[in-house]
Amino acid sequence: MHDETRTTLGGVGIWTFAFDPQPATLVRESAAETEELGYTAIWFGEAFGRDTFGQAALLLNATRGITVASGIANIAFRDPIATATATRTLGEAFPGRYILGLGGHRVDDTVHKLDGYPMPARGRAVATMRGYLDSMDAVPAHGPDPRPAPRRVLAALGPKMLELAAERAWGAHPYFVPVEHTARARHILGPDAFLGVEQAVILDTDLVRARELATAHVAGYVGQAAHQEANVRRLGFGDADIAGVPSRRLVDAIVAYGDADTIRRRVREHFDAGADHVCVQVLTADPAALPRPEWRELAPALVLERAAA
Repeated sequence: MHDETRTTLGGVGIWTFAFDPQPATLVRESAAETEELGYTAIWFGEAFGRDTFGQAALLLNATRGITVASGIANIAFRDPIATATATRTLGEAFPGRYILGLGGHRVDDTVHKLDGYPMPARGRAVATMRGYLDSMDAVPAHGPDPRPAPRRVLAALGPKMLELAAERAWGAHPYFVPVEHTARARHILGPDAFLGVEQAVILDTDLVRARELATAHVAGYVGQAAHQEANVRRLGFGDADIAGVPSRRLVDAIVAYGDADTIRRRVREHFDAGADHVCVQVLTADPAALPRPEWRELAPALVLERAAA
C-alpha cells in the first residue's frame, strides 16, 4: 500500500476537535485561513459532533488544495460499507486531497462510555482492524473509480498495529506520543510508509499556567484511555508517572509548551526522528474555542519548519 508519493504530505498541519461546536460558516472561514497561513493539512477528531465524512466535505469545499484528514474516523461508529463508499465519494470529488484515518476499536470485554454513551468492545485491536479493512476492501464499487485511490492511515501505537499500518495502509497516524515513539514507529514502519504524528502544544510563555493545562490534558488520556496508558508504559513510564497527577517527565514528553520557537523545536525533533508530517494540536483553556490566534502566531515558525523538513 506504499508508494513513492508518501512525502507529498510533508511539513506541518493542524489537528483539532474544535470544529465540532462551531457553525459551518465559521468552520469554512477558519479552514480557508488555515490554508492561506501555509499549513499543509487539516486533521480533525470524531466524537459526537459532525460525522467525520460530513466534516471532511465541509473542509474540502471551503479550501482549494490543502489536505484534509480524518484523525480518526471511528470504526465503532459505522460499518465498513458506509466507510468504504463515503471514502470513495470524497476521493473522487477531491482527488488526492482526502486522507482516511481509521481507529477507535476497544480491546477489552467491557462497555466503554464515551461522553456517557455506551460503546461496546469490538474485540482485540489488531484483529478487529484487520477484519474491518478486509470488509472495506471487499465492498463492490458501482460509482466512479477515484484516481488516485484515497489514502488511508491507521491510528497505530503498538508494534503490531504499526506493522498492520505498513502492510494494509498508506501509513500511521500516532496520537498522544513523545518523540521517542516517533523513532520507534519509523523503525517498525520501515522507510516507505507514511508517518504523520500529532503533537499537542500550548503557546503560552507563562510556564506555570501552561504546565497546569498540559498536565490536565495528559491526565485526561492516561486516566481514561487504556491504550494510551499502555503505550506510555511501553515507552518506559511507570506508576510514578501515571498514577494520580501525571509526572512532569510524562507531561513534558507529551506536550510542548512555551513560545513559538520552543514548539518549533519539538516539531523538528519529530522530523529528525523519522516523521514525514507533524500536525499540531493547540490546547487552550477553552477546548470548544477555535485557536485561530495561536494558529496565526505559530504559522511563521512552523511554515519555515516545513521548508526545512
